[in-house]
Amino acid sequence: MAGTGNGSMARVITASSAGTAFEWYDFFIFGSLTPIISKIFFAGLDPTPALVAALALFAVGFAFRPLGAILFGAMGDRVGRKATFLVTVSLMGGATFAIGLLPTYAMAGLLAPVLLIVLRICQGTALGGEYGGAAIYVAEHAEDRKRGAATGWIQASASFGLLAALLVIFVTRSLVGEDAFGAWGWRIPFLFSAVLLAISVWMRTTLNESPAFAKLREEGATTKTPLREAFADPRSLRQVLIAFFGIMCAQGAVWYFTFFYLQVFLEKTLGLPGATKDMLLIVMTLASAPLYVLFGALSDRLGRKPVMVGGMLLALLLYFPGSHWIAEAANPALAVAQRTTPVVVETDPATCSSQFDPTGTAKFSSACDLAKAALVTRGIGYSTRASADGQTRVLAGSVAVPVAGASGQPGPAVKAAKTKAADAINAELAGAGYPKSADPAAIDWVKLVGTLLLFVVAATALYGPQAAALVEMFPTRVRYTALSLPYHFGTGWVGGFLPVTSFAIVAATGNPYAGLWYSVIFTAISVAVTLLLVRETSGESIS
Repeated sequence: MAGTGNGSMARVITASSAGTAFEWYDFFIFGSLTPIISKIFFAGLDPTPALVAALALFAVGFAFRPLGAILFGAMGDRVGRKATFLVTVSLMGGATFAIGLLPTYAMAGLLAPVLLIVLRICQGTALGGEYGGAAIYVAEHAEDRKRGAATGWIQASASFGLLAALLVIFVTRSLVGEDAFGAWGWRIPFLFSAVLLAISVWMRTTLNESPAFAKLREEGATTKTPLREAFADPRSLRQVLIAFFGIMCAQGAVWYFTFFYLQVFLEKTLGLPGATKDMLLIVMTLASAPLYVLFGALSDRLGRKPVMVGGMLLALLLYFPGSHWIAEAANPALAVAQRTTPVVVETDPATCSSQFDPTGTAKFSSACDLAKAALVTRGIGYSTRASADGQTRVLAGSVAVPVAGASGQPGPAVKAAKTKAADAINAELAGAGYPKSADPAAIDWVKLVGTLLLFVVAATALYGPQAAALVEMFPTRVRYTALSLPYHFGTGWVGGFLPVTSFAIVAATGNPYAGLWYSVIFTAISVAVTLLLVRETSGESIS
């Protein structure tokens, strides 16, 4: 494809990337304000409404992205790229603005969280249609030999959206104060999205249809049944499956591990202060933005496969040793204590439950459960062994703390037993050298930031060339549909559920590093499939 002039191509990239960054802004605003939203919309709900809240706040936005991929993918292949991503950006912006106008639980009762869930569904559905449209639109305008660099800007838009969200929240908090922000100021970042929406829609309305789709429409060759052609045809379905297992499984694992799970690991497991963790996230995000474009451009020269596989292999090499390096750098006292004075829970294994409780509704009352709950809450790793007398005790070095259960007792008694066990165990841990939280003065910043940036390199090397690689895998007739579904299953399900699943593994095993196997398995699958089945397409015509 010949591409477009430099000025016109810059306008295409700017308008497409700005709209995608705005949609990521909307998505990240919700995620960043989840603690405040939980208090305002789910105050006092227990236990069923609290369960609904947890599911809505964590899963709904991700779970509905594949639905958006199907709906808007089909629309993009039948109606056109431009019209479709105008709809997606409007839906996302409208839903975000509406969240800023919602009544609180105190005002409207259960209607408030119901409306919030509906708008969250709209956000996830819209995002499911946005990425494919923007990536395809830019790729179908770009020169064949510069497609990776051009679409790299779409990949970088997630960084711009996250930075915009953090900046708007920070400025609003600073201007109105923390108390006012918690009461009503939280609405401002949502309402501000109306300004960004107007700019994004205006920029996109100035664009023309992509040349590849326009040519297809002029010839009367557009598809009337994109879902059937994309998923019922064996050859097309094979490409969809290769895209999912060869590229998107690793994308979900590597990118979400780097930018989401590591935040949980730093704060919950290593005890890093929230403000410090947020600062590190900003550094990682700033560093990632140019790297997406750099690796996209590099894939134009070296090929998509070498660059993407390089990112996957780097992540595989880093997962376990890199996580240990981060622990040693962020909280050296904790790393030393876990190495020299490991914690052991002696108990009757038959009385132990899984410690994974994302909704806070599980009832842990046995002695084993109370002991493990105290350790999981602190992010302390432990091993379990059967006790000779059936009693429960927590050992840290030569000290053993007996723990009494409260099975069959009423709620207040269970709560009192849990508090007593936690206090005793925390005192024991302190005596054994386990710090309550990370000491900022002891952080090895060079080692910590350096290791985090290595993970950023792995994530961006995989993600930078990805848009171009996916676009090149499918014909113009069904490109929007066939590309969008594997992308959003990979990011929305493999990636979106990575933090909660990895933490479930950690909670179930007591090993703070056991959750890494989730990312290792999905990344390894993609390495094998990409090497064996993904065809190199860099520089090929997609018209």
